[in-house]
Amino acid sequence: MPRHNFNDLQAFVTVAREGSFTRAAAHLGVTQSAVSQVVSGLEARLQIRLLTRTTRSVSLTVAGERLMEAIGHRFDEIEAELDALTELRDKPAGTVRITCGDNIIKTTLLPKLIPVLAAYPDIKLEFNINYGFCDIVAERFDAGVRFGATVAQDMIALPIGGDLRMAAVAAPSYFAEHPIPMHPHDLAAHRCIDIRFPTYGGVDAWEFERKGKKLKVRVEGQLVFNTTTHIADAAVGGLGIAYLPEDEFAPHLEEGRLIRVLEDWCEPFSGYHLYYPSRRQPSPAFALVLEALRVTK
Repeated sequence: MPRHNFNDLQAFVTVAREGSFTRAAAHLGVTQSAVSQVVSGLEARLQIRLLTRTTRSVSLTVAGERLMEAIGHRFDEIEAELDALTELRDKPAGTVRITCGDNIIKTTLLPKLIPVLAAYPDIKLEFNINYGFCDIVAERFDAGVRFGATVAQDMIALPIGGDLRMAAVAAPSYFAEHPIPMHPHDLAAHRCIDIRFPTYGGVDAWEFERKGKKLKVRVEGQLVFNTTTHIADAAVGGLGIAYLPEDEFAPHLEEGRLIRVLEDWCEPFSGYHLYYPSRRQPSPAFALVLEALRVTK
């Protein structure tokens, strides 16, 4: 029986992941027609259709899903092993892709990883700002950053910071015109600055805890963001009460631009963790990233 050409399998995997022949061609550095011909040749040899094509989309057939599940991760493993060969060189190389939120880049990732980039010029870092719970394996990220309690059990989770607390804050100018809330339910009478997470689509309730008692409060206001980047600035501007991990408000709290409320309802919780697939052997570049981010006792 003749051997299969693995180039056509790689082309199929790339089209399946990208959901487009055009994007797959750009990723592989070839023409769209070349990718289409290679995949069509694979289907002809297997005598079964792997992809359903329309003018607007490309999707997997049942057979395509089965093949993708069987071989998709194998190409990742091959790439990881090829990256691991850089151990034979004087300096590790390669791109490390991390998906995370905005603030953790500023407070933790960049400060700890700048020395790595300076020492190893052949290492590249790619940060993807994403507040959703994306599948890092399917999206081909090396790692993601989440709070410890939200990391899936089949992942390796590395703490990259200590415990955190949430903080409800507003500007002095806001509290000059509105009463200070004494209980989370009081927030219903306030203007609140909210965030819409892409994973859920809707605006989620604010979660509080005191002495083991947990409660959720749905709030309303004039502002909703899909990232945390501008929430602190909006709060400083007197536009309402904001609710985020306390480190996002730290400079404003220290300098009196924001006032913290409901502090007794904000108990510590497991902080940021870098997580990555347990079955994947870290490349030398990724191993250096892990070592730089590891929290020392």
